[in-house]
Amino acid sequence: MSLDLAVIGGGINGATTALFCQRCGMRVGLIERDGLSRGASGVNAGTLTLQMTRVALMPYALKAHEMWATTRDWLGHDVGVVLCEGLSLAFTEAEEDILADRAQKRAAAGAPIRLVSPQQAKAIEPGLGDGVRLAAHATLDGFANAYLTGLAYRAALVDAGVALHEHTLVTGVTPTGAGYDIHTVSGVIAAKRVVLAGGVWLQPMAAWLGVDLPIKVLTNQLAVTERAPPMMRTVLGIASGLLSLKQYSHGTVVIGGGWQGVGDREANTHHVDPDSLIGNVRLAQYAVPALGQTRLVRAWTGFEAETADALPVAGAIPGHQDAYAIGSVHSGYTSGPYIARLLADHILGRVPALPLFPMDRLIEPAAAKGERHGRERQPLSL
Repeated sequence: MSLDLAVIGGGINGATTALFCQRCGMRVGLIERDGLSRGASGVNAGTLTLQMTRVALMPYALKAHEMWATTRDWLGHDVGVVLCEGLSLAFTEAEEDILADRAQKRAAAGAPIRLVSPQQAKAIEPGLGDGVRLAAHATLDGFANAYLTGLAYRAALVDAGVALHEHTLVTGVTPTGAGYDIHTVSGVIAAKRVVLAGGVWLQPMAAWLGVDLPIKVLTNQLAVTERAPPMMRTVLGIASGLLSLKQYSHGTVVIGGGWQGVGDREANTHHVDPDSLIGNVRLAQYAVPALGQTRLVRAWTGFEAETADALPVAGAIPGHQDAYAIGSVHSGYTSGPYIARLLADHILGRVPALPLFPMDRLIEPAAAKGERHGRERQPLSL
């Protein structure tokens, strides 16, 4: 029996799309090369922040924040969401300028963010170091437990009746005229519609359908401390984006901020870069000096995908009826559930409440690409 929809990729984007389509009457299969939400959706810091959200995504992030805060209602399971305040810090004059500009633009887009003095920042977060020159205060921030998120989604998908194909590598997708054949290591799965939701693998996935979609691959690095006494009650970051700090109720502190490890998408391998880890930890200790009294327990890396404009792919795949793609957005964990819900509405024939993000804007026309490559091949005149 052919599926109504096959979703390839079991992260936040793919799982949410599959869940809402199944609940609205479609027969949905979800195919994932590993376990559900064990890729970027499972190894990230779980930050739900408006401070690092692109201005164009603010309406989506605000709606997604509501979804994260009510996961028990629509997902049916707890993902350890903590809603709290957030601070983005500036330690240099250049960071002050960046922070002031971005805070103003995000506030104008609806984010509850305001600039505060160093003294006000320390009143909000007493554990801050003395190097703060300016801060942006968000009254709405938070974080989730990325590991619990995958478990919760799996339970919700099973409850809804989605056919799960975990640890199943897809090797290609072929249009059939009546839909699509999804070729896997375990055989062929037929579906009337297909969604590509593979994160950093969205580029090779799109190539199955003859679409050249450039995707930037980041190898983000994170670390976690041992359990420690309370030292922060907010989500902390800095204007440059190179720091993310949060302390869980049991005392551990997750340290992130996009410091890069070493990764290879084609080989699906990634590992920690010691120098990068040291730089991240030093910056964290500068922001919160008490971190110097704790020990690191573990550090890890994971891939993150990003488009050229750092906005999502979410919509139809050009030239292919009933084929869609979603994902590859900077800091996509925050806004992911809502954007995926919008895509589900589109697939179901409804008008999404907010516009989607078609990939057409990212695809260079073949003629232009040929001309550019031709120019690049010309020898220089000396």
